Amino acid sequence: MDSSGDRPFGKGNGDGWPVGVLFSQSGVTAAIERTELNATLLAIEEVNAAGGVLGRPLDPIVYDPASDPKTYRRLAEELLTEDGVRLIFGCYMSSTRKAVLPVVEARDGLLFYPTLYEGFEYSKNCIYTGAAPNQNSVPLAKLLLETYGNRFLLVGSNYIYPYESNRIMSDLVVEARGKVLDEIYVPLSAKIDDFDRVIADIGKLEPDVILSTVVGSGTALFYEAYRQAGFDPATMPIASLTTSEAEIAEMTPEAAEGHITAAPYFEVLETAANARFVKAFKARYGAEAPVTACAEAAYFQVHLAANALALAGTDRPAAVLDALRGSDFEAPQGSVKIDPENNHTYLWPKVARVGADRRFEIIWDPGIRVKPDPYFIAPSLDDWWHAAAAPAGL
Repeated sequence: MDSSGDRPFGKGNGDGWPVGVLFSQSGVTAAIERTELNATLLAIEEVNAAGGVLGRPLDPIVYDPASDPKTYRRLAEELLTEDGVRLIFGCYMSSTRKAVLPVVEARDGLLFYPTLYEGFEYSKNCIYTGAAPNQNSVPLAKLLLETYGNRFLLVGSNYIYPYESNRIMSDLVVEARGKVLDEIYVPLSAKIDDFDRVIADIGKLEPDVILSTVVGSGTALFYEAYRQAGFDPATMPIASLTTSEAEIAEMTPEAAEGHITAAPYFEVLETAANARFVKAFKARYGAEAPVTACAEAAYFQVHLAANALALAGTDRPAAVLDALRGSDFEAPQGSVKIDPENNHTYLWPKVARVGADRRFEIIWDPGIRVKPDPYFIAPSLDDWWHAAAAPAGL
């Protein structure tokens, strides 16, 4: 496929259920989006190998939006108006989701979105399977404040998710009587010298924690610059919601070691479902292929969609949505469930630290499934557990 997104593969032949797949294989966020694409196609292959849905295969129509919101929007329109698609799996950056959603809503489609995001959104035409802020920002803030201190430096890429995520983290830090020392944004397609001010600020301000919402190829540049400056992650780590196994794979082990990420899923998770998932993923894409939280959500949302499609007997979005609400699936992270109140997903929060081998080591796992709170109704660091948690049986 060329990087322009003009030619898809998997064009429907009329026998299957056509589904759209919009993840970037080129552009600044290609590394993480490729894991979402791979997991989506793996899940589709599994569904089809088991007989498809009501005897018909899922037929993926895949485009490359090249990390560009305008291209995402154009391709979503094409899927819904020309390719006969009603269900779309896709989007990483919030700017791309916000470009696609008006098209999906206007054309009565249904978007399955597998990426953590800033919350404060609801669409009846979207299923959100990535973490909401109460499922990652709050537990990360609590651990950092209790372990490292309350003086934070916030560093992010220059688009909507980092702005909103940093606003949430700032509120949590201030609630804990901490201080945000500075808030710095670098270009989305960052170069190494874009981090000069960041490194200078770290040296001058000496924060307790650096919170990174840098995404894409700039992530490895930031961590490498931090290492070159001689800072110590044991006492002043970079903590992130957006640094996954895909970004770690682009760093040297020395640059990655000691830094922290919060997510509902890590490749090292020891569950029977995850052992099967990781084995199948690496058999399909290679032993070194990184498996990320976004990939895991992309994987389980296809299975959730297939189960709902079978129950509905149609790919009409309203019927699929009715079948999805309240539905469960035994995902690699644990049993997940779509919340009928807000179309978000009950997930299992965790925090992990990168080891010398560039593999995450889970350092905090309460073992509870947390109800999504996209509007951040109960943001307190002290009561998030009780306000947001629900036993897996609910």
